[in-house]
Amino acid sequence: MSDAMKQSVGRYGIWSAGLRAEDPARRTELAEAAAELEQLGYGAVWLGGSSAARHAVPLVEATSKLTVGTSIQSIWQYEAAESAAAYAEVEAAHPGRFVLGLGVSHAKIAEQYRRPYSALVAYLDALDAAGVPADRRVLAALGPRSLELARDRSAGSVPYLVTAEQTAAAREILGESPLLAPELKVVLETDPARARAVARDTLAIYLTLPNYTNNFLRNGFTEEDLADGGSDRLVDAVFAWGTEDTVRARVTEFLDAGADHVALQLLDDGARDTLPLPGWRRLAELLI
Repeated sequence: MSDAMKQSVGRYGIWSAGLRAEDPARRTELAEAAAELEQLGYGAVWLGGSSAARHAVPLVEATSKLTVGTSIQSIWQYEAAESAAAYAEVEAAHPGRFVLGLGVSHAKIAEQYRRPYSALVAYLDALDAAGVPADRRVLAALGPRSLELARDRSAGSVPYLVTAEQTAAAREILGESPLLAPELKVVLETDPARARAVARDTLAIYLTLPNYTNNFLRNGFTEEDLADGGSDRLVDAVFAWGTEDTVRARVTEFLDAGADHVALQLLDDGARDTLPLPGWRRLAELLI
């Protein structure tokens, strides 16, 4: 069944926290954006932040085949029974269109954060008991144990803030069949100073979270790479920026490393409350 999911999400998707709005007044705006993303050829939309099935509903209803997933839903924020009920409701109305992306978040964010691996296993057990199919859920796995869990108990992994090299290592652990859909941040800027400034503005919060910094250290980066907003080496490894040809080549690196699908998070220095539709159109022209 992983092959079916790979086909449904395609090679390129959009990762966006802006498409996960709580304000009902934005429902039309988000629905129109989802419809355009589908028309542009993206196979999936990944809802950033601790999103939930209800955030996917307006986007699924506005499109005919776009896959909508959470990237991710925190296991600490929603009980497994609640997640299962929400999944079942969306699946009944729109079969095969929603993917439940799960993760353990971070100790600095979730007060309940204790023994995250064991908690995730128990959560998956509860989803199994409630009838949520393993092939309709994915895990935001970074470390080897979590990747093995994603391989054995889900359709695959949607890792966040990783390099092409980490993607290759993840593929080795997952094997050929499971979905591997890393998120990749994109800055459509050719000036190195401006591009890296935008990148570091986004990267700053993640450099305070041990789940990410430990993953970088496990994979060849040093404490110096993590200091002062991140070294150029680190920034250039986890962001795609530069000319259109350079951005296209960076995305291709992830696919060549074993990714089935790349979830593109477009960054800019504009207003944070607007959807970057012009940039999403540019990316579609570049890639699709």
